[in-house]
Amino acid sequence: MRLSILLPFGPVRPEQVVPFANLVHWTCAHRLWQGHGMLLDSHHLINWLAGIGIRVPSGFGVSLMPLRSPYQAALEARSVALNTGHSVVAGFGPGGVAAQRSFMGKPYASPLAASREYVSTVRGLLSGEVTEVHGDHYSSVSRLVEFKPAPVSVGLGVLREKMAALAGEIADVAITWLGSAHYLHETLMPAMEEGARERRSGDPAKVTAIVPVALSGPDRKVADLAAAACGQHIQAPHYKDALRKAGVDISGDGSPGDAVKLVDGGVFLYGTAEEIHKRLDEYRKIGVDEVVLNATGVGNIAGPRAAATDLLEILDAAS
Repeated sequence: MRLSILLPFGPVRPEQVVPFANLVHWTCAHRLWQGHGMLLDSHHLINWLAGIGIRVPSGFGVSLMPLRSPYQAALEARSVALNTGHSVVAGFGPGGVAAQRSFMGKPYASPLAASREYVSTVRGLLSGEVTEVHGDHYSSVSRLVEFKPAPVSVGLGVLREKMAALAGEIADVAITWLGSAHYLHETLMPAMEEGARERRSGDPAKVTAIVPVALSGPDRKVADLAAAACGQHIQAPHYKDALRKAGVDISGDGSPGDAVKLVDGGVFLYGTAEEIHKRLDEYRKIGVDEVVLNATGVGNIAGPRAAATDLLEILDAAS
């Protein structure tokens, strides 16, 4: 199982990302992941790093589908792969209903159908195909300008069973978030296997789990760290539903008790580096291909330097 890192804050200047990209060079970290950049565009940041000579494998998990056409998404992912000379995981997701309504004026009639059309189009374009899609949400006949193949894997963000089954059928990578190892093993991965029975071509989808972590310390409060990492997400209906399916019964009202339940439920990993690795071993045992260490809680409370220090200690313990 590979370990990667998530950029644990939203940068306002590209040079702020350099220490985290260098962690990929200096440690066992395999890839630098980012969420959807809302200040600086995530793809632009990786291309900027490449421009100053720092070229690392990258992952985008997940980019919001309403903000990019499938063609633009495929073009940008291939551009990053060509600029860096390294592999890219381009992950996508429909976002929540409120975000869909905000960006498009109305939500998708079916997030599953929209995701199928979107991911299938992006994968086809990156494979050099002429993609002809006439769907309810996306329609196009297009092809990328022909060039040598670029190492881009297309991912789908997964919270619940139906999206997991779709990822197993059409994606290269299923990207999970706020999912304990138990939930992945008992619910999401069996759904992926069911979806894989409908898969027409290619290798089985791999599993990348984005896992929030924080090292313990005398000046740290686990409830504050968990809330800083996950608090906004767990107030959204689709996240609340997924967590409840995983046996984490949260109120979703932002109370400190919800954050503690994330720790008790194995969603947020807190402790010494050795204790965190014992919990990460649970992901390894069930066949997860990659865990992305997410120190956003530390970054939000103590700043990027503290988050980088946590990530370095956890990665060094892996070595």
